[in-house]
Amino acid sequence: MRQTILAAAVTLLAAPLAAQTSPQVTNDLTVTVTPQQYRTCNDRPARPTWMDEVHPREAYKALTLMDLYELRAWEQIVDTGNCGCEVRFPAWEDASEEFNERYRLASAAEHTSAQRDIRQQRNELRHAVQDICEAQGNW
Repeated sequence: MRQTILAAAVTLLAAPLAAQTSPQVTNDLTVTVTPQQYRTCNDRPARPTWMDEVHPREAYKALTLMDLYELRAWEQIVDTGNCGCEVRFPAWEDASEEFNERYRLASAAEHTSAQRDIRQQRNELRHAVQDICEAQGNW
């Protein structure tokens, strides 16, 4: 009985201390998102807004565009031997235009096939791109 009373007393004495150290709850619902920081090339061009607003069932379209964007950038790196930020992360317009012409109205299965082909092409360039970019300190 004595141990039960002692445990209750300690619990009651600790409650005010726990209340003082708990985080404050506010009604402020302001979103404070800081821009993402990268190890290299922090001035990357913004993605097309539709990619961030796409319905989850059509997310495959955004993935196809991202893959195409990276493939075209890597092709430029290999062609020019330059891995500067402006080459590695070009504007999205060219990739978006190609995407709209070739894939915008394609089915999900066609997107899957295109993604596989694009990734295969990108993987063939990977070692060359990595060597160029590492040599320039931009990998």
